[in-house]
Amino acid sequence: QVQLVESGGGLVQAGGSLRLSCAASGNIFSTNFMGWYRQVPGKQRELVAYITSVDSTNPNYADSVKGRFTISRDNAKNTVYLQMNSLKPEDTAVYYCNADIRRANGGGLYTYWGQGTQVTVSS
Repeated sequence: QVQLVESGGGLVQAGGSLRLSCAASGNIFSTNFMGWYRQVPGKQRELVAYITSVDSTNPNYADSVKGRFTISRDNAKNTVYLQMNSLKPEDTAVYYCNADIRRANGGGLYTYWGQGTQVTVSS
């Protein structure tokens, strides 16, 4: 069994900061892609940022968050972080962690999602 557990969401005023964490646990051999998505009611889930183990120095961001959000990872802890600064009301959404994980003991490669964490930015 593998699961992703998120933490760090909450309510913050515009201009403030939050840090999201997502820890993968269970029968893990390796992780490559780790990313954050967000979704608001009535809209499709959108990719916010992602980082890979093979190119961790070159993360990718949605244009809407470039310069404000920073994604990072701790491979030893199988954890990905999203530091969100200069938050805007339009950043309000449920944020989901996503990871491609290869299971240990000859297991295959699977995509996993976290349970989601609410981020609300007040104006």
